[in-house]
Formats: sequence, C-alpha cells, structure tokens
Amino acid sequence: MQIHQMSVTYLPEQDRILMRINTVEGEEMRMWLTRRLMVGLWPLLSKLLTEHLLKLESAGASLAGANPELKKMLAEFRKEEFLQHADFDTPYKEGQQRLPLGEEPLLVTDVDATPLANGPLRLNFNERAPGGAAKPRSFQMEMQPKLMQGLMHLLDQALLQSGWREPFVPVAAVEPAADDDATRPRYLN
Repeated sequence: MQIHQMSVTYLPEQDRILMRINTVEGEEMRMWLTRRLMVGLWPLLSKLLTEHLLKLESAGASLAGANPELKKMLAEFRKEEFLQHADFDTPYKEGQQRLPLGEEPLLVTDVDATPLANGPLRLNFNERAPGGAAKPRSFQMEMQPKLMQGLMHLLDQALLQSGWREPFVPVAAVEPAADDDATRPRYLN
C-alpha cells in the first residue's frame, strides 16, 4: 500500500480525532483516535521519530558522544526540514469508493509501533472490541521519516484544536458568602 494523502481532523461533536488515509490505489482507511489513546501514543511516536532521525543522521557521522542538547537540536532541524518540503495546501481528495476497513471508521484501541532497520516506521492500528464480542479489525502501514513527520504535524494541529494537551485545572474552591446563600448547595455546570 502506497500512501497518497492523509487527513487528521478533530471533530468536537465526537470529541475524537478522525484520521483518514488515501492510497494511490484509490482506497481510504478511516480511524478514530481518542484522547485516551493519544495520551500514550503521542509521546511514543515523538520519541520513536526523534530516535529514528538521529539514527539516520548518525549513519553519516558519529553522534555517539554528542551531548543530548546537540542531538535534540539536530532532530528538530531534520523535522523542520521535512516540514518545509511537505504539501499541506492540496485539499484532501474526498469520496474514495473503496473502504477496506468498512464504512465505519476503525476505533483504535492500541497501536503497535516498530522502527524498521531500513528506514520506515511500521504502525499497526488495532480495534479490539470489549469482551471480544466482534471480530477485531486492524490496519498496518509503513511510513518513511518524511511522511511520519507530516503525520506528526497533522496530529499536533488536531491536538491543539482539541485542547487535549492542556492540563486539567481543578476548579478553585469557592468561599461561602456571609449571607443566607451560604447554606444553599452550589453546582457547577
């Protein structure tokens, strides 16, 4: 399978991220990504991509003794370089006729990520129904570092739009007033 286009969109009414992938063969894979999934997936993908970029970079020069700040700067430079050459302006081609995963998007419950020795990162998106009620569905793809960085950029935009990256802030305790209202219960909606 060769990826042609990707779309990552936060849908507030679903409170989920819809990831769609068009292939050169005219197929479309649709997947729901939840906040619960992204809490663990985002740091993992960021780490794997950074390590992978450093490994590819160190093939030309020895980075074994380099300090962590230098490695981080080098990885950030590579990420920016990839993004400069990415095409985020071409609209996503809607209405693919072939949906191998079915009409309903895959509700991703876990992702297996494996960096391959020859460059790409293999991602296996799995949907496991609770209690094994339905047949599990899955989808696997391999992404070169440039494409992976494009996906990370799209996911980052969706995460910013969703507000999922913002920490939960507890509501400050309200001091009761000195009048009769102090005995009445208060509710926050």
